[in-house]
Amino acid sequence: MTIEFLGAAKEVTGSKHLITTDSGTKILLDCGLYQGKGLETYNDNTDLGFDPKEIDYLILSHAHIDHSGLIPYIIKLGFNGTIVSTPATRDLCAIMLPDSGRIQELDTITFNKKREKQGLPTVSPIYTEEDARLSMQYFVSVPYDREMRLGDFSVMFTDNGHILGSATCNLKINSNDGKEPVRIAFTGDIGRYNGRILKTPQPFPQADYIIMESTYGDREHKPVTQSDDDLLDVVNYTCINKGGKLIIPSFAVGRSQEIISALNNLWEEGRLPSIDVYVDSPLSVNATNIFRLHTECFNSDMIEFMRTDPDPFGFDRLRYIQSSKESKELNFSMDPCIIISASGMMEAGRVKHHIANNIEKKSTTILGVGYCSPTTLGHKILRGDKMVSIFGTAHKVNADIRKLESYSAHADCKELLHFIDHQNRQTVKKVFVVHGEEITQNKFAKSLKENGFENVYIPSKGDKVKL
Repeated sequence: MTIEFLGAAKEVTGSKHLITTDSGTKILLDCGLYQGKGLETYNDNTDLGFDPKEIDYLILSHAHIDHSGLIPYIIKLGFNGTIVSTPATRDLCAIMLPDSGRIQELDTITFNKKREKQGLPTVSPIYTEEDARLSMQYFVSVPYDREMRLGDFSVMFTDNGHILGSATCNLKINSNDGKEPVRIAFTGDIGRYNGRILKTPQPFPQADYIIMESTYGDREHKPVTQSDDDLLDVVNYTCINKGGKLIIPSFAVGRSQEIISALNNLWEEGRLPSIDVYVDSPLSVNATNIFRLHTECFNSDMIEFMRTDPDPFGFDRLRYIQSSKESKELNFSMDPCIIISASGMMEAGRVKHHIANNIEKKSTTILGVGYCSPTTLGHKILRGDKMVSIFGTAHKVNADIRKLESYSAHADCKELLHFIDHQNRQTVKKVFVVHGEEITQNKFAKSLKENGFENVYIPSKGDKVKL
């Protein structure tokens, strides 16, 4: 039995890990898109490292595009297996993958203009919106904590609290030598403890091998309650003191709902100023509606809150914007307001236009609320660059730049260690640390060893390990 690490190895995006069982079954864990460099990642995304026609099963940890975004592409190339996910993950993929396909089509137009100027041949979109819609017929949904037998292995999802429907994927794989099944736990992305909306990450069954994310494995987040106070301070500073716009670039799924819920709470408490709040992202709007359908993923505090406020994602001054016409009109408004818009890394979507139109104004504040890959516009802005290029035009950064990492949907170092703490160290043969920048992974690997996990390995892309 082998496992190959084909993405999110010493980096944060493009999650793909391929297991080949003793009997030859090929199981792909996630099939994520490389993000953060626009179409500069075209070759990374089209060079899969495997033949899709040979894959029997795809086990999907959650719907974020860096974990699911190449599903339509491998189907185009002949994948004819089964995609297994939780019901909420399937519902989110039904809106997120077509949105990704639409972005592929639009980005390719811009990319090909550059290639034509360079005398290079044009390229086709990795996949289209229609390709993505067709891919949904390959999904099979399995609720949390229910074991499903698939040929020579079984899979069970346990809730890891990262986003709606996210899961640790627990596999039991038969071996040819007649011994006990090999137990592999793939954590996917691990969520926060004591979060606002979702259940706390749940313990997962004892494993022999653990494939574990490490995005924030070198730092600690502030408590959520302190984050709300910090958010309110930024709102008052920007919208009341400066009379400007607060732009919050946010991932459409998970992060946007966290921010909306936080603002809803502040409104209910009478602390939020009477200003307009806009959610300017069609995907965020659709994702929020799916959140409303899956209250089985909510924690007890959120369920209790909903007894008095049945809609935690709506209040009087909150408006959801769908049309591009309404989005453009926000650029001409001089009224102070809050704009929550995708994408979180500021690389695509409507938020990029809002930033381009407002970043040179001193009255503006841009608030980062999550991770941005090193090559992205978001990373450049948040690290303090004084000039940035947006849509090929140089912009001077006069806006205030703030950051609140504690709204991240990723567990910090202490939470990651707590998540794995129930595992018997003597039973775990190896922990593979993935999905993180290399310097962060090295620090987290050291923390794991200090906590009793002796055999910790940080794979490089393309590494193949015999289990």
